[in-house]
Amino acid sequence: MSKSKLISVGLASLAMAAHSFGQTVSPASTDTKPVTAMAAPAVVADPKPAAKSLIDYFLPMPIHGTLSKDAWGAPGIIPRDPQNGLEDTTIKQYNYWDGKIIKGPDGKYHLFASRWDAVKGHNGGWQGSVAVQAVSDSLYGPYIDKGMLWPDNQGGKGHNVTALVMPDGTYAVVVSETRPGDVFTSKSLDGPWTQLGTIKVDRDRWRASNYSMIVRPDGDFEIVPRSGQILISKTGILGPYTVMGPSVYPKVDADGTPLRNLEDPVVWFSGGLYHITVNNWSTRKAYHLVSKDGITNWTIEGVAYDPTTDFLRYTDGTVNHWNNIERPGVYIENSHVVAFTFAVIDVPKNADRTNDGHGSKVIVVPFDGVAMDKDLASVSFPDPAPVAPAPAPVQ
Repeated sequence: MSKSKLISVGLASLAMAAHSFGQTVSPASTDTKPVTAMAAPAVVADPKPAAKSLIDYFLPMPIHGTLSKDAWGAPGIIPRDPQNGLEDTTIKQYNYWDGKIIKGPDGKYHLFASRWDAVKGHNGGWQGSVAVQAVSDSLYGPYIDKGMLWPDNQGGKGHNVTALVMPDGTYAVVVSETRPGDVFTSKSLDGPWTQLGTIKVDRDRWRASNYSMIVRPDGDFEIVPRSGQILISKTGILGPYTVMGPSVYPKVDADGTPLRNLEDPVVWFSGGLYHITVNNWSTRKAYHLVSKDGITNWTIEGVAYDPTTDFLRYTDGTVNHWNNIERPGVYIENSHVVAFTFAVIDVPKNADRTNDGHGSKVIVVPFDGVAMDKDLASVSFPDPAPVAPAPAPVQ
């Protein structure tokens, strides 16, 4: 892992040109009003560096049968396994995006994602996406699309789809970007899904975008949105959430290169630590951040994933290079990450047009989270910074 550096938690969100599939995000998503929830962390010494970065723990993808030379896509992803993850193998009906897997009591794997009409291309279609569920007998697929989650609620509308198991054992699906942080719940992964409500944040102006959510070990709910601010709720999934301070995104990478245009965070807890990966849409490279308390003193631990490298490989050594790798999700078993999901597209988004043989899908990539958590256990991370009393939520 590359040498860790303490992140300066200034308003990095002001330094980035927020990106939303080619659109500019309203400044409402990065409220800059004074925040008293977190004291500025003291500068501490660099943690002891570990040997590898997160990208080094990805494992080869298993192959279903043989790799196909006839699958749709640009030359960089051929041959490939069209049965990995979720895709329209004809790319004439749907583009798929997002991706979060939950294993059901019946042993089946349920993938929650978004889709839209492929004929509209990427930039012309994602705004009209709907939330869907797909099911597989195998973690790595193939996943079979079972249809919209809530067809009678705004026509199934949903994007930035993620899902989680609630503390009481029921299930929740959260959508943002095209909806204001709406939450749907069900007693069964097979539905029906009912809208519980909309997430509330203690800000007068707020836009829900790129929400990633977990239930913390202490029972609180934590959201990391596109802006990189940490949101905490002690009163349930709908909040109100307290903004714990400014963006925790790094301003520079481990080599001192300025970082801007960060999006698509995913947050999780494993190995006694909180983790975030966040993607730089302009360079297409993502970074791994770690914190002891999930709120303060986040450190940058190196590269998380990078489409220009050979980390997406099969067990026979074949490598795929998707143009964009975004919207990550983590699948955890026995307290360790065993796979990542990624939304991938074979060409630049504005180059995906009507019936052109290009498109997007969700892939599932094995990951050695046991080894990563073991290695990180030997790294000395800074202790949590003092946190001031949270501000009263806006009524």
